[in-house]
Amino acid sequence: MNGSTDLDSLGRLKKVPLREVWGSESTDFTPWLSSEGNLQLLGETLGIELELEASEQQVGPFRADILCNNSIDASWVLIENQLERTDHLHLGQLLTYAAGLDAVTIVWIADRFTEEHRAALDWLNEITDPRFNFFGIEVELWQIGDSPCAPKFNLVSKPNKWKRGVSASAAVLRTTDLSDAKRLQQKYWEAFKVHSDSSQTLYRATKGLPQNFMNIAIGRSGVNLVAICSFFDNELQSWSSNEIRAELYIQAGENTEFFYDQLERVMEDIHQELGYQLTWHVSDQYLTRRLYLRKTVNLQDESDWASQHQWLSQRLDDLYRVLKPRVKALMKTGE
Repeated sequence: MNGSTDLDSLGRLKKVPLREVWGSESTDFTPWLSSEGNLQLLGETLGIELELEASEQQVGPFRADILCNNSIDASWVLIENQLERTDHLHLGQLLTYAAGLDAVTIVWIADRFTEEHRAALDWLNEITDPRFNFFGIEVELWQIGDSPCAPKFNLVSKPNKWKRGVSASAAVLRTTDLSDAKRLQQKYWEAFKVHSDSSQTLYRATKGLPQNFMNIAIGRSGVNLVAICSFFDNELQSWSSNEIRAELYIQAGENTEFFYDQLERVMEDIHQELGYQLTWHVSDQYLTRRLYLRKTVNLQDESDWASQHQWLSQRLDDLYRVLKPRVKALMKTGE
């Protein structure tokens, strides 16, 4: 076959109108995007690993399209989509949903972004806390001849100095040479996720990484459930023994002390519902707050992991059940 014949046989890319494939945002596009493979495709564009939490999520009188977890740090990712050019209505809805859900990452997907809406996202990235990220994504469909249509996500607005930091850090953790301790922790969390998934826990375990913690979403940004497997004894402040902990972690921020004080006022109610007492820890150095339960274990004894995972998952379930409604009801400073 000569070169000219090869060139003659090449197909041509044709752009396909979105409505030819997805007639409706709610019944066609949202279910399509919610599938694991398509969320992975979107995540690759954003540099974030996404896990579906809910679609058509109720937020007051409205419904947000898709709510996901960032599988690395368990923060909320809100996705709002439209199959036409961006408009003011969707921008307003996006901000309403983000506030109502305490979303940390907000993704707006549309057929085409107007310059004013692209500028609005850029401005939001300029003025908001660095923890909050706004993305604008244009979606396209392409076809060669009669082939199936192929989607393409184009990033048109992103946070300032965005370097895919979270996923890049995770990739480094997975690919670089790890210490024996880090390998053990990754193996521990991978087994813990299998245990949690098979036990149908109230909480959703995230990916097992080579670190001493696993963040778990509990319904509000800045507050997480955290599972810990540590070679450091937190109470003795020494490396003399291993421990596992189930804890509620309140990150440093303007609402940290305010959130903690609200929970502390109902401490006795919390302990009564749990059936046991927690340790309440204030870190003046890191400006964080923790409520936790700990257990001394031998992390190197893999034959004991099933028992450790059972204890840890049960305590996390307890904390999730008792604390989630209280966490979601926390008032922010000034409210």
